[in-house]
Amino acid sequence: LELDETAAGHLFNLARSVSGSGRNNPSSSIQRVRPSLHQLLDSFTGHPAFIRGRRTEVLGMNALAASLLTDFLVKPVRHRSLIRWAFLDPEARQRYADWEQIAASMVGTLRLDAGRHPHDPLLAQLVGELSMNSEEFRTWWADHRVVERRDGIKRFNHPQVGYLEVNYEALDVTGAPDQTLFIYTIEPGSDSEAKLRDLAALLNGQGPVPEA
Repeated sequence: LELDETAAGHLFNLARSVSGSGRNNPSSSIQRVRPSLHQLLDSFTGHPAFIRGRRTEVLGMNALAASLLTDFLVKPVRHRSLIRWAFLDPEARQRYADWEQIAASMVGTLRLDAGRHPHDPLLAQLVGELSMNSEEFRTWWADHRVVERRDGIKRFNHPQVGYLEVNYEALDVTGAPDQTLFIYTIEPGSDSEAKLRDLAALLNGQGPVPEA
């Protein structure tokens, strides 16, 4: 079938769901982040970091990530999905400099999650809500494309510090199924590094850091 590794894994997940072997998976249970991981997130004072769970839900994040993206943890629990924010909140379209590329990729990630947890009622509700409210989502969901990003570049238009680019790494959380730690880093000496430093200073109530 000339499938890559991600697509082949998705196909096997679908086959398991047809055989019924995935029906006992407690995919609708509440995911929780270990206290030590919350401490780890908060220790990244110079780097945005967050933990993503099933259905692209943000389970934990540090203050810098909340400022760069949006503060998911103050939202109702069922509104903490990255993909829900990306498609249904106009702020996301302004925040992501390449919104279309990011949003389409999120659809592929959600479909991968659907293959792993085909009997998750909360995922079905999310897909239904997005399908009803976004033509773009309906179109990309019909493509049946699956995406699993482990590293790359994200581009943001931040209302306080302007345009910046970050590199990201996605790491599986050991001992916590379906939890992924995302860490954003900046190219040393770049304009984006200075802007992220300014953003951190604003969070600390110091105002922008003056240039040397």
